Amino acid sequence: MGHIIRPMPILVAILLIFAALPAAAQDIEVDLQLFLAVDVSRSMSDRELEIQRRGYAEALTSDEVVAAVGRGYLGRIALTYVEWANAGSQRVIVDWTLIETRADLNAFANKLTVRLEDGLRRTSISSVITYAAQDFDRNGFSSLQRVIDISGDGPNNSGPPVDLARDAAVAKGVVINGLPLMTREGQDLRWHMPDLDEYYKSCVIGGPGAFVVPVFNWEQFPIAVRRKLVLEMAGATLMTPTAFHIGDTPITDCGIGEQIFREMKDFYDKI
Repeated sequence: MGHIIRPMPILVAILLIFAALPAAAQDIEVDLQLFLAVDVSRSMSDRELEIQRRGYAEALTSDEVVAAVGRGYLGRIALTYVEWANAGSQRVIVDWTLIETRADLNAFANKLTVRLEDGLRRTSISSVITYAAQDFDRNGFSSLQRVIDISGDGPNNSGPPVDLARDAAVAKGVVINGLPLMTREGQDLRWHMPDLDEYYKSCVIGGPGAFVVPVFNWEQFPIAVRRKLVLEMAGATLMTPTAFHIGDTPITDCGIGEQIFREMKDFYDKI
């Protein structure tokens, strides 16, 4: 009579445990992961804050952006909208969302204008770059292109040095583009740099095909955002360097914002 081989109780228990575990979730593959990082620091007026939200909503629902999403190899992108200010002050307005259709873009845009929050204090471009670079690793999406899209009206004056944060993100394969807001409005014009676009080119943007689209008046804002979104969705390989501002050799002091803040603090401490 042959022997009956029975599995050991411990082995059976282990197999049952593994069988009960849920299958590991797979990241959704998209053409582009786009992190919209929007400045809401105290230097921004309430009017500017509202123009930004409505400008992004208008641009996202434009025919040009809808068409750009569909032209990708997969025909879908992942998108999030985060407002930022001081180091550690990142406010998620719309979390990572799969975008495939005009209806998806309309729903995303509606969330931008349903409620408008107040601004926050100080300006830490470096902190939002670091936050965004880490957010790509935990958002449930995968893509060959990961882009941080930063709009702001002043230089970094809080948190780590901006160029070091930029370099660390680029080393991870992230591209950073910029939308410097060069309007003469806001609660504290001492932070407004006449050459903010040069600062962004030297200290903020980075990665293959990185570019800057400056905004000189608020009437231009929706058009500038629309243009920037279409370029980002087109992909870095389609960008012509002569058509955009490309960050290469630094031509400005990347610590200028911190210097201005120290001078202002010293002035008020003496009063």
